[in-house]
Amino acid sequence: MFAAQASAFEPNAAQGRASPGMVQIEQQVRQFALDATAAPGLRVEVQVGALDSRLRLAPCERVEPYLPAGTRLWGRTRIGLRCAQGDRPWNVYLPLTVKVLGTGLIVATSLPSGAVLTLADLRSGEVDLADGAGPLVNPDFAVGRTLARSVSVGQALRQNDLRARQWFAAGDTVQITAVGAGFRVSGEGQALGPGLEGQSARVRTESGKVVVGLPVAERRLELGL
Repeated sequence: MFAAQASAFEPNAAQGRASPGMVQIEQQVRQFALDATAAPGLRVEVQVGALDSRLRLAPCERVEPYLPAGTRLWGRTRIGLRCAQGDRPWNVYLPLTVKVLGTGLIVATSLPSGAVLTLADLRSGEVDLADGAGPLVNPDFAVGRTLARSVSVGQALRQNDLRARQWFAAGDTVQITAVGAGFRVSGEGQALGPGLEGQSARVRTESGKVVVGLPVAERRLELGL
């Protein structure tokens, strides 16, 4: 949690103009997000949004910004603002967009959907690592993969630009690995459906039990215990 003060904060400034108190709060919120997200080799940009124009908040002598529980200062997020000293206390949320810019994969040439990526199709460049679409940073993960959609030169390559890999088909014999705290158990089973990257799959074990896990490699299923 962090605190900031604004004297005579007027949340509903006339004609949509931000009050001096609101400008101060925005500056402190921006600096807090920059400090909290800073890391070597990364550049952070913070865009502070606006309060809902429909809100009608009472004047406040002291406003405290705070980080709501479970909130991460990453991508589209929010900061809490609460009136800590006023006739009518209130609590609202101020939207933020936090961009974390670092080195990732950039498309070097425009490609159609269905194209298979080669190393020559990619280059390194600055990308927003906080982009919810999953920007890629490792060329080994991308080379040889098939594009799910067309991409343009200069575009950051994202996880959802690639087709999910099929690690096994229905009827295939699959190596099953159960992983727990301090142990790993392996066995075999028969796939009851296709094993697609990022999607749960069902496999019948040699004993007849049906288990559900995540396909992780060629004819491999992993169970988390």
